[in-house]
Amino acid sequence: MNLKRLAYFCQLAVLGNFTRAADKIGIAQPALSIAIQKLEQEVGLKLINRTDKNSLLTTEGEVLYKLATQLLSQAKQVELELEELKDLERGTVRFGVSAMMGSYYFPKVLTAFKQKYPKIKIHLIDQGTAALEKMLINGELDLALIRGDLENQQLRYTELIDEEIVAAMAISHPLAKAETLSLAQFCQEPLVLFHQGYFLREVVSQYAKAHNLSLDIRMETNLIELQKSLVRNEVGITTCLSRILQNEQQITSIPFEPKLAFKLSLAWKKNHYLSKASKAFMTYLTSTLEPSN
Repeated sequence: MNLKRLAYFCQLAVLGNFTRAADKIGIAQPALSIAIQKLEQEVGLKLINRTDKNSLLTTEGEVLYKLATQLLSQAKQVELELEELKDLERGTVRFGVSAMMGSYYFPKVLTAFKQKYPKIKIHLIDQGTAALEKMLINGELDLALIRGDLENQQLRYTELIDEEIVAAMAISHPLAKAETLSLAQFCQEPLVLFHQGYFLREVVSQYAKAHNLSLDIRMETNLIELQKSLVRNEVGITTCLSRILQNEQQITSIPFEPKLAFKLSLAWKKNHYLSKASKAFMTYLTSTLEPSN
């Protein structure tokens, strides 16, 4: 069975549209249509509903998609293991991390790792923890730094980071001298927040939803330096980790009461093959980023 056609078929099944799938794969739509037709001839089954706009895959297509996903994952694992036999010091690690964590926790760590393992490539993917969890489950990542307090049964975890979420505001803000701040007080202020899908945003959004509060969000951005500039200029206040403000003279941080914990774990899929490169990276991270309580 042609693995390339199976991969095309799976991409089509995920995106649900020939045009989008062809663009994602990087081929012309007619070429994708021909590949799918040949796959149908090869398996002797009708896989695509070409007249039903509500259901792209036939019943047989749904079954093949599940089997093909498993087969392609196994084929990738075989490929990785064979590559390792050729050169045990080479490899690529697909690592998912949020922009904030990548900017403030990993520059020195990644530099030191590359010095120790110069032939191992680190492919960084920047997303929120919710999106990274889905990518792990779908086999799109080898490792990711995600929330460790809501464990998924398909993943394994090892805790790396345990810090406290604080409210950040300009030193001239009326609440800047407060010893603590409640989420209720925080939600009444003009806000600068991360986009949806990031934990430092979700903790605020979930509280507001639970208490029927309307948030005054002045800006949404995942750019940390822009966030700090907006806070510094009193556009709004935000949530962050205290270490991000270590060298800030014009921004202060106020702990929440009750305390808001920020726990992140290194996670990987249980049945996903971890290459020697991924294992080396995992070992290095867990020995370098020990959780601080």
